[in-house]
Amino acid sequence: MTDATGLTGSKLNVLLIGGGGREHALAEAMSRSPLLDTLYITHPSNPGLAALGTPVDVPVSGKELYRLQQFCDRKNIGLVVIGPEDPLAEGYADALRKKSDGSVRPVFGPGKAGAMLESDKAFAKQMMRSASVPTGEGRVFTDPNAAKHYLVAVARDDEEVSGLIEGLDRIQDQSARYHALAALVRVGTAATHGGTVGAPDLSLLKDAGIGRDRADTVALAKRIAAAWDAPRKSLPVIKACGLAKGKGVILPATLREAFDAIDDMMVRKVFGDAGKKVIVEERLQGTEVSILALLDGRNILILPPCQDHKRLGEGDTGPNTGGMGAFCPADTVDEAVMRTVETDVFVAIADALRREEIDFRGVLYAGLMLTPGGPKVLEFNTRFGDPECQPLMARLESDAIELFLATAEGRLDEVDVRFSEQHAVCVVLASPGYPADPKTGGEIVGIDKAQEVDGVRVYHAGTRSEGGTLVTAGGRVLGVTALAPDFATARAHAYRACDRIRFDGMQYRRDIGAGVSATARA
Repeated sequence: MTDATGLTGSKLNVLLIGGGGREHALAEAMSRSPLLDTLYITHPSNPGLAALGTPVDVPVSGKELYRLQQFCDRKNIGLVVIGPEDPLAEGYADALRKKSDGSVRPVFGPGKAGAMLESDKAFAKQMMRSASVPTGEGRVFTDPNAAKHYLVAVARDDEEVSGLIEGLDRIQDQSARYHALAALVRVGTAATHGGTVGAPDLSLLKDAGIGRDRADTVALAKRIAAAWDAPRKSLPVIKACGLAKGKGVILPATLREAFDAIDDMMVRKVFGDAGKKVIVEERLQGTEVSILALLDGRNILILPPCQDHKRLGEGDTGPNTGGMGAFCPADTVDEAVMRTVETDVFVAIADALRREEIDFRGVLYAGLMLTPGGPKVLEFNTRFGDPECQPLMARLESDAIELFLATAEGRLDEVDVRFSEQHAVCVVLASPGYPADPKTGGEIVGIDKAQEVDGVRVYHAGTRSEGGTLVTAGGRVLGVTALAPDFATARAHAYRACDRIRFDGMQYRRDIGAGVSATARA
């Protein structure tokens, strides 16, 4: 018999929201809990989740949250666990905490205000400044031309660029100024590579008073185009302020790439409303690491450090992705760094949240750069990282439901949390064309053989079943995760399992964790 709290005797009905690899890992961890009665899932199209949970029988939509509220009341849901960022940003946690009888339902995940630390990078930057959290210097822009002007100013060390600034400053209208700049770059690129120089561009530059005659204008344009394509290590990072599925951070190598990034975000809107505002931020140098903590409104529990691999290609090349692999624990973080991060980052931002009367209950993920001047925050996420969640959950030895429930109820100081001493490595298998244009629908084979490798679990991220055949259904398809007594064995087992899986165009990095020290491998 189920009581009003969602407990059947000592068991709990749980609703898990989300349908990716992270949620499969969370579901698998919760399925091991003796506290679980029924696990309800919102995304049964994920075969990994479908094998572990019971589908909800109502629509799952931010516009119809009352339907999910009614479902929670009807099924006596005693704990809601929200995995992805979108429902957090839409306020699912706020709505589902309210029971029909006026009491509070435990929800693992921050409300809309707390989720703004991820959904609005401008807000996060403001909060970090108010809390003196170490982070890179950055400026927020709502106008693409103002962002471009700032970028050009950063590159004043280049004689051609510096002269260009002085020349363009005569054009009072900012939009006209950057139309002229774009025309100069087009003319210079065409002239350099033997292309046709456009007459409209030459007319625009003549009207703007740039160049004495055609030959002078073309010569100037060629120098400017060369400066535009010259590699620059110190260019700032361009970030879309909103949610962009982990792809809204661009590290440009040239001014051309920087301008294209701003136009993609703010003019062409490739990330939708996420790019309405951008941050142009100092590029930090060092080693990147992820440290996650659980906050329950009063207490902070720091989780074992992870290291993520964001770039698509080996050697950290290619575009940013949602994550191509991760390992835990990360050898790059020692006790001294952990103490600094706890005090200067997590305690400081938790205090700032309380000052703003934001009751944050869930995961706070700090993406950090370990710079020569100490750790600095690159970004905050307000949920488990994907794929960091997979190695974390593989190493969790204590009760996942007890942990999530204590976080939601403000009782983190009462629970025993234990992680295995073993190492975990996760390698993401992605579809061809990921991240820009993933191709899906390819048959997947070999998962059973992969899971025969000692310590390996394969988490479904972007898969579906078609007539009994498992096919790809997303950019990131599978998270192949291995657990072993030492790092070298975990890594070897993960890659051995990857070699047993096949689908058309499968791509993955073969250097996940390649830089881990010999000490950590032992």
